[in-house]
Amino acid sequence: MTSTPQLERTRPARAARRILPSPVTGQEWVLVAILIVLWLVLSFTTPAFATAGSWQPLLASVAPVALMGVGMTMIIITGGIDVSVGGAMMVTGVTTAKLLVDQGVSLMVALLCAMALGAVLGLVNGLLIAYGHVHAIIITFGTANIFQFIGRQIFGSQTVNGIPGTLDFFGRGESGRTVGIPHSFLLTLLVAAAAWVYLRHARGGRHLYAIGGDSLSARLAGIRVQRYTVLVYALTGLLVGVAAVFTVASGTSTLDQSIGSGRELAVIAAVVIGGTSITGGRGSVLGTVLGALLVQTVASGVTQLGWPSQLSDFFVGVAIAIAVGADLVRQRARERR
Repeated sequence: MTSTPQLERTRPARAARRILPSPVTGQEWVLVAILIVLWLVLSFTTPAFATAGSWQPLLASVAPVALMGVGMTMIIITGGIDVSVGGAMMVTGVTTAKLLVDQGVSLMVALLCAMALGAVLGLVNGLLIAYGHVHAIIITFGTANIFQFIGRQIFGSQTVNGIPGTLDFFGRGESGRTVGIPHSFLLTLLVAAAAWVYLRHARGGRHLYAIGGDSLSARLAGIRVQRYTVLVYALTGLLVGVAAVFTVASGTSTLDQSIGSGRELAVIAAVVIGGTSITGGRGSVLGTVLGALLVQTVASGVTQLGWPSQLSDFFVGVAIAIAVGADLVRQRARERR
């Protein structure tokens, strides 16, 4: 017969298991199935897709989208959004490239500078949103244009040429891979795993869900909503800085002003397709990584099949519409219960 002290110790654990959602949601299993089918189809229609020369660049292209998606997931879980990540990537990317060319800095210095600058840009967004009491999409739309202007001024209407191989550790060459897997993708998986554990098991992670569910109730419950808001935007900016380093490293010795262009759409698409509710309160970084894999696989498949590149945007748009529609249906079903 189980003693009373033992029962008291097991009750919190059982309660936690009841409160926590399943480690892998139904939508994430659906994404896994879609990816497997898509990879099989592409492998049969374009045999080159199954080769290392195809999937290694694919994983390298997934890394910056998924990495920024980790931060975006936390933002959208709190009920916000950040459409300035493309502009922030331009600023951090060109600054990193300039440091490499003009100052000859090392990998670690370049990475730390990009992270610090990205965090500052994200902090600006977070402070304006948390204390300005203006909707996030308005603030970040404004800062997106400001960041793009700053980035173009740093470029000086020119490309950055002669970028050295300092960032080869995150590049697409042999020095940028371990067991054939790009270091940028491996680092992204580590960050995503840490974020998954934080959101699922840490008190702060549960507070983010509470803020997205009802910010007023969260504030009345003693959760410091403004502090968490600033935190998630600053963290996202930091991840944007790392993603910019990945992007510079995976390119050529020349960087042009297209860096960051359209990235915000790819990141938001990955997050929404991955199952994060656009209205806040629900989401998972595992789904975001799978969503990023799907978005980049579609882009790669369209290219290898020789189809017009616009079809990639069309297919991703359809996937977003389906994901948002399914989320709204689920939300209405919950409200009727």
